[in-house]
Amino acid sequence: MFEKEWPLFEVFVRPRSGLEHKHVGSVHAVDARMAIEHARDVYTRRQEGVSIWVVKSSEVTASDPSDADALFEPAKDKVYRHPTFYAIPDEVKNL
Repeated sequence: MFEKEWPLFEVFVRPRSGLEHKHVGSVHAVDARMAIEHARDVYTRRQEGVSIWVVKSSEVTASDPSDADALFEPAKDKVYRHPTFYAIPDEVKNL
């Protein structure tokens, strides 16, 4: 048994067909390099990814879902921030 448990890392993978990294799960590792190796072995066994990010779970800060109204309400009256406000030419493939 370990004297101290290895830290938990959150794993994000960018798939071959994707433009952004997506959270795929978590791994325990001694450090970030080992976390990437574990993530590669666990989450990209069939060569699904082209890039892996790992972040210590203890370093992730999240908002409280019960604060959603107060947090997101100010953005509701700013329609120009929504992509549906703009006409996007057909030639533009990705934004």
